[in-house]
Amino acid sequence: MATWGDLAAYVHDTYDVISENEDEIRILFNFEQFDEDDERTQVIILVREVLDRQHEWVQIASPIGLAANVDLRAFLTEVGNSTIACGAAVMGDHVVLRHSLPLSHLDIHEFTEPLALLAGTADRMEETFFGGDDY
Repeated sequence: MATWGDLAAYVHDTYDVISENEDEIRILFNFEQFDEDDERTQVIILVREVLDRQHEWVQIASPIGLAANVDLRAFLTEVGNSTIACGAAVMGDHVVLRHSLPLSHLDIHEFTEPLALLAGTADRMEETFFGGDDY
């Protein structure tokens, strides 16, 4: 995988795309692909970023709740203690978990494994800190 276009084609073939524009694809990550009895889903946003006008990256992000509705210190402490494939940020009004990867020379497993880890972590953190599955 070397370009945003290559990644977008793979995403369209593999995941449930719910919306997209030129530099953003939103997917509904289905946990059912790992366990047929698991009907949970998680919204994941893939964004093309260009570093120094030449290096393409993909940012993988998942909104999990409103920042105003969470103890951010407790949340960030939990992120620091329990996650390996993502960081946390406030984007607009929402708390998101996110991870970024360079696209040049990207092996597909370097994308799919962090995506699955981020989706699972976002789902767990959303349940723990926001009490439900709204995203």
